[in-house]
Amino acid sequence: MTGRVRLAVTLGDPRGIGPEIAAAALADGVDAEVTVIGAKEQIANLRADRHEPVGSWRSGPRGVARTRAAQAGLLAGRAVERAAAMALAGEVDAIVTAPAEKHALHLAGFPFPGHTEWLAHLAGGVEVAMMLASERLRVVLVTTHLPLRDVPLVLTTDRIVRTGEVTRAALQGWFGIAEPRLALCALNPHAGEQGLFGDEEARILAPAVERLGAAGPVPADTVFVRAMRGEFDAVLAPYHDVGMTAIKVASFGAAVNVTLGLPFVRTSPDHGTAFDLAGTGRADPGSMRAAVALALDLATRSRAS
Repeated sequence: MTGRVRLAVTLGDPRGIGPEIAAAALADGVDAEVTVIGAKEQIANLRADRHEPVGSWRSGPRGVARTRAAQAGLLAGRAVERAAAMALAGEVDAIVTAPAEKHALHLAGFPFPGHTEWLAHLAGGVEVAMMLASERLRVVLVTTHLPLRDVPLVLTTDRIVRTGEVTRAALQGWFGIAEPRLALCALNPHAGEQGLFGDEEARILAPAVERLGAAGPVPADTVFVRAMRGEFDAVLAPYHDVGMTAIKVASFGAAVNVTLGLPFVRTSPDHGTAFDLAGTGRADPGSMRAAVALALDLATRSRAS
């Protein structure tokens, strides 16, 4: 395939910093054919080859906070659905999604825990995984948005193996790593200390490690350090906060969320809507710039393979 990469960028929740960080990320020009998708008032002046409005933000009701949130969620949701439809139709090679508020999306009728699960549904129920990537560290979540008390109930050997297989395929096909080195982060302190602090390592995690040919289970207090020193290409984290905390301490503002397993590339910044920063001029577009750059890099490599 020849020509420039085709990229769709959604602006996220119109109340948040998505529109302004997208504008900053695109301001200096991007070596791609860019389509911006969002509220028509917020996309009008953004630097792009095409603008895809999904509704009006200013004309909506303003008096009730719940109504405003639902309207914002509807615009953000329509943008994601439009971007995914374009990607699935082969009209774009990659999508970058600015942050959206989950509560607003739910109010608007999009009942998914996050973009990862939502995009998997839109792509036909494919097996996906959520990676946070930076130059220093790659972390993949085995479980994502659910209460901590539910993690041991859904953390199975098969689930870990499926996540590891999706990760390995993406590292090979998108990141160009011929033989990825995976590590599985332990669930319990000291990797269970031979059953003293829990039996999940021996009962659930160790069989997954054997099937994947990965390292571990490695205690959480050392596995990310070892990965940052170059020992592993990615760490599989058993639950959301252990993985997210590691990547954000290591690379906040420079990390990128990548949805692995989709038939197209999708990235997003490593932060949320930051309503308190919207319109103040203090929002840092660094992670959005990194998300655009990584989307272009992965899409280029995917097109070449």
